[in-house]
Amino acid sequence: MGKVINTPVNQQNVAAVVVTFNRLAKLKKVLASLEAQTLLPKALIIIDNASTDGTADYLDEYKNSFPLEGRTELRIVTLAENVGGAGGFSAGMREGYRMGADYVWIFDDDGYPAPDALEKLLQGYERAATAFSPDIPFACSLIKYIDGTISEMNNPEPTWDWGRLRAMGLRDLVLINQASFVSVLIPRWVMEAYGLPYKEYFIWFDDAEYTRRISGDCPGVQVLDSVVVHDMGENKGVNFSMINEKNAWKFAYGIRNQGSYRLHHKSLVHYLLFCAQVRYAMRSGGVDKKLRCQMYKKMVEAIRFNPSIDYPQL
Repeated sequence: MGKVINTPVNQQNVAAVVVTFNRLAKLKKVLASLEAQTLLPKALIIIDNASTDGTADYLDEYKNSFPLEGRTELRIVTLAENVGGAGGFSAGMREGYRMGADYVWIFDDDGYPAPDALEKLLQGYERAATAFSPDIPFACSLIKYIDGTISEMNNPEPTWDWGRLRAMGLRDLVLINQASFVSVLIPRWVMEAYGLPYKEYFIWFDDAEYTRRISGDCPGVQVLDSVVVHDMGENKGVNFSMINEKNAWKFAYGIRNQGSYRLHHKSLVHYLLFCAQVRYAMRSGGVDKKLRCQMYKKMVEAIRFNPSIDYPQL
């Protein structure tokens, strides 16, 4: 199914996809990090999710004075409404496909890649595809927090034989089943074979579902010497005991999306176990009863929520 592209790494067509929404200050840092890459992407696609913080005006100026003019093609897509991270990534990957990219490299507007992040990621992917399997569907970076520690919410899910590549002498590569969209390299053939992320998810679990979907036949790989810093708030994992008035809207999407995945792509038993786990976490965490009721409604909503796979077209 897959294939190893036999052209030198520095000649391959990579489209970097950045999805942004009301994070102008951080977006500027992301763009500066991209401009400093030792291996520049052939295209930079910026998806503006209908930001209201001056991002559109800044991107107009950025386009007129693009520092990589002549080396990297810039494409700015301003969406009519905020379609969430899931919708933004789907739109960006589709645009990269239309532009003829061999790979899309996707990440959020608060992820700052180290200068050699893309070069190391592409080299790691190709070494793994050559030594292990041409069907490797994606490669992700090592995600660190701003203080240099590992980013708790962006740890990929390893395979049972995660160290297989290390045993083959590829010590900076780990086999994985699932990753977040902070820094993921996805080949063109994967989009053709497996489609795009579910844009209907809006936010939460879109990255988990997609990387699980495309790694069903062959695992992905984490490239440990490709580093991206995730400038998020607090460095901690996420669980359903943490639901409060401020973040309930996001957890609601997570419960609906993950519930839908468990029911429609796993089994009824997986769905019921997930519901029980969420209920236990909320009760043990002392989540307000009103918020618990909202989450229970999302569990029910998941039963009828089952998006179809969308494939890119030229």
